Amino acid sequence: MRTFSASEGERRLRVDGLAVSCGPDVSVCFGGGEAPHIGAVALGIPRPSLMDPDAPSASASVLCVTGHKEDELARAAALELATALQCRVSVSIGLHVDDAGTADIRELTANYRATLGRIIELLCEERDCTDERKMTNGG
Repeated sequence: MRTFSASEGERRLRVDGLAVSCGPDVSVCFGGGEAPHIGAVALGIPRPSLMDPDAPSASASVLCVTGHKEDELARAAALELATALQCRVSVSIGLHVDDAGTADIRELTANYRATLGRIIELLCEERDCTDERKMTNGG
């Protein structure tokens, strides 16, 4: 197994990502803010696009801890990773900042997206993804 890591942001708005290449599959964990944790978990599975069978896409299933709001972030990451890598992907994410304002949430989310983008780049380099497979927002 190989590991890959990326981070973005500073102090209370920092997001860390750790990916583990598990044979043909990938497991990714994102944690950040003041209290990293498991808020939601998603499993992405590649499939052909429903609109264009020649285009890559993915489906995702999500489990979310009651009261947490990371489910949409986990689902989006699982879809994006499974589509780009064309493999099964598990994603765990937990981001928390005490008394976060709108600007804090916006910056934390941007740091998360940047970390996810870097993780995808690292995994695609390792797996030699073609440009077509590096699609985002699996259709």
